[in-house]
Order: sequence, then C-alpha cells, then structure tokens
Amino acid sequence: MASLTIDGASMTTKRYQTVLLFGAPGAGKGTQGKILGQIPGFFHLSCGDVFRSLDISSPEGKLVYEHSSRGELAPDEITIKIWKRGIDAYTTLSYYKPIEDILILDGIPRNRKQAELIEEHVEVKKIIHLMCSDEEQMIRRMRRRAIRENRADDADEKVIRRRFQVYKDESAPVLGYYPPEIISTVDAIGSPSEVLLKVLECVVPVQNAHFSRIAK
Repeated sequence: MASLTIDGASMTTKRYQTVLLFGAPGAGKGTQGKILGQIPGFFHLSCGDVFRSLDISSPEGKLVYEHSSRGELAPDEITIKIWKRGIDAYTTLSYYKPIEDILILDGIPRNRKQAELIEEHVEVKKIIHLMCSDEEQMIRRMRRRAIRENRADDADEKVIRRRFQVYKDESAPVLGYYPPEIISTVDAIGSPSEVLLKVLECVVPVQNAHFSRIAK
C-alpha cells in the first residue's frame, strides 16, 4: 500500500495500477517504457535500471552483480525488496504519483514467485508481450546496446545466451500466471515508433479507464 498526503490529509491508496512490459532480453521493453514514461499519466520504472544504480560495493550490489554477471536472476526476496525501495523513493519525491499515474513496469516479475510476491503491491491491468521470434536478431540488438550504453551485462555473448535460456525456463512461464484476457502480444520487430503505435493501441484504453475512475 502507498501512503500519500493530499491537502494535509493522509490517505492510503490501493495497489499500484500497472502495465507490465514483458518479453525476452532485447525485445525493446526498456525502449518502449522510456517513451511511454514521457507521456503524462504514465510513470516508467525499469527494474534493470534500479539494479544498475546499486552501489556495487554494497552487500546487495555484490549479490546482484554476482548473479547478473552470469546471466542469472537475483534471489526473489532481494529483487522485490530493491524494487519496492526504488518505487517508494520515486513516490516520496513525487516523480511517481500513484493516484494519478499508470505504472509502466519492465524487468519484473521475472519468474512466477516474483509475480506472486509483487501482487501485494501492484494490480496488473494489462501485459504487453513484446514478441520477437528471431533470437539472433535480439542478440545482435543487445550487443549494439552494450556498446552504445556501456552495459557490461550485454557485452558477453555467452552471458547473453545464458539470459535467454533463463528467460525461457523461468520468465516465459510468468505469462501463465495472469489471465489471458489482459495479455496483448505485440510484434517487437520494427522501428521504435512502429512498435510504439501498436503498444499505444493496448495501453490507451487502460489509461482512459483510469482517468475516468479518478475523475469521479
């Protein structure tokens, strides 16, 4: 639950109204999330960005780096703890306003256990499944991203391929946790703007419904 103060009165909000961006590594979750995050009424949070901002010399930072450097998932409880601390910080700073904004989330949940743990905090209204059947193309995309953004986790092809295997074994089954009617599959191949058009078709109705509720 999120605690906010409005006009001097404290109130507790319901679970964060959320859209999940879901897909294999390199499918474009971060790209689409960043674009959506520029639209009023949406707030984008990348779990990967939160992890990369950790002090690598801290106990949590060392643990996360140890797993990510091998292309593996960090322990579930630590992952949720770090994510929740990040969203709380953005809420405190008023960058994210839970009553007004739809939360655009990418990089979490990454397995079924995380989906169960995060349900205490989020109400998933829509899942955008960014689908790309060409794994080799996504690997090339990630290698280019590693150079452009200086991301060590995308620089080693062996680690990238391990991440794809982890996605297939642990992350892909997350889709089965949610009702099929809230899942929309979007072809991730194409320019960012072309993919964005398809994503907007899925999320605009969610935002409209949200705005209608808070306007009452």
